[in-house]
Amino acid sequence: MVATSPYAWQADVDTTVVVPALSLLYLFAVGRLGAPRWRIGCWAGAMGMLAVAFWTPLHHLGLHYLLTAHLLQNVILAEWAPLLAVLGISAPMAATLARAAPWRAASHPALALPIWLANYFAWHVPVIYDAALDGQAAWLIHVEHACYFATGVIVWWPLLQDVPRRLPSGARAAYAFAAFVLASPLGLLLALLPRPIYPFYEHVSTRVWGLGPLADQEIAGVTMASEQAIVLFAIFVFWFRRFLAEEA
Repeated sequence: MVATSPYAWQADVDTTVVVPALSLLYLFAVGRLGAPRWRIGCWAGAMGMLAVAFWTPLHHLGLHYLLTAHLLQNVILAEWAPLLAVLGISAPMAATLARAAPWRAASHPALALPIWLANYFAWHVPVIYDAALDGQAAWLIHVEHACYFATGVIVWWPLLQDVPRRLPSGARAAYAFAAFVLASPLGLLLALLPRPIYPFYEHVSTRVWGLGPLADQEIAGVTMASEQAIVLFAIFVFWFRRFLAEEA
């Protein structure tokens, strides 16, 4: 049932169950393996990001009214929260994860980036996107959220962790640049299309902020492309500068 206000605050199962579970698991890992305070702070920041994505009106707006809100939520799930989560994992924790063969395979740069990109593009195919929102398969939206976060952790791993393999700074710079170049077209495509491609948002009952479906789609695309340009290009610059310093 849709709440009466587009700005409703609602507790979602993704945070009422998943965030506490991840937090308890992390506290258990800290108790056994330890972690510096700054890493604990990063993990707390990741959980805070998830709370913002699901407890604030952003979730309700994206689920029922605005493509822009939903894409911003996806950015939090696929990029910002996973980035902080990976930074929150201490070296002993990372070494423990690296013992698992599936994790070693999935976190390999040659697989991590394609998996993340495939997930990002697949969930934006109109028929899949609308199916996750129309309520006929309520479980699908939770699968979408889990896929975004899991693949986000995988894609950041080679850039921010040193196990199971330590990439040279130049390789990390190239990896970040590839992510920037390959991910950006999705947002740009949404911004430049001449008509709306998501029927779900064409038939919403209330037009929030007076935005029609095409204007909403254009803003959503620009928002996504701009965010990825800023974050991924900034990380590329960081590693490229380090590469130049090491080569000097």
